[in-house]
Amino acid sequence: MKKRIKDLPCLFLDRDGVINKKRNDDYVKSWDQFIFLPKVLAALKELKKYYSPIIIVTNQQGIGKGLMSEHDLKSIHQQMNRIIRKRGGKIDSVFYCPDLSDPPSFCRKPNTGMGLNAKYLFPDIQWNRSIMVGDSVSDVQFGKNLGMQSVLLDQEMEDPSGLADFVFKELDLCRIIEFTDVGL
Repeated sequence: MKKRIKDLPCLFLDRDGVINKKRNDDYVKSWDQFIFLPKVLAALKELKKYYSPIIIVTNQQGIGKGLMSEHDLKSIHQQMNRIIRKRGGKIDSVFYCPDLSDPPSFCRKPNTGMGLNAKYLFPDIQWNRSIMVGDSVSDVQFGKNLGMQSVLLDQEMEDPSGLADFVFKELDLCRIIEFTDVGL
């Protein structure tokens, strides 16, 4: 029996380090700097069968630092979504926080602002049936702050915080699907 969309859990994804290659000590400021990580496009195609909605939540303080504009970021996301759709995947929405890390901002992960905005747009989201996948402790903490299961992506398979429910090297399709089938 095929699950109805509203019966599916929600998948939250960080962007840099999960969808695309993270630039060390820099920001992805233009489309020519955006590089999809290996296997991500195939994974997103498959993951849409198991999750709805699929939402990106990303801190983008390069805007707050004046290194890029919101128009630049929206252009990157339009190109990203175009390619994801062309390869059979989907992203239902992208939420971003342009604020600097200091002073603390309600919208900036690990705070919950982007998640609450997503819940407003997608009222069927159930936190206890949602998963947050990220590559940083703030991503994991964001998920925990909203009552989600959290997956940390780390090449060394280490979780320095001890907060993640699971640690994988990459957006590993099979493991996340297995996790969904048994845990939610």
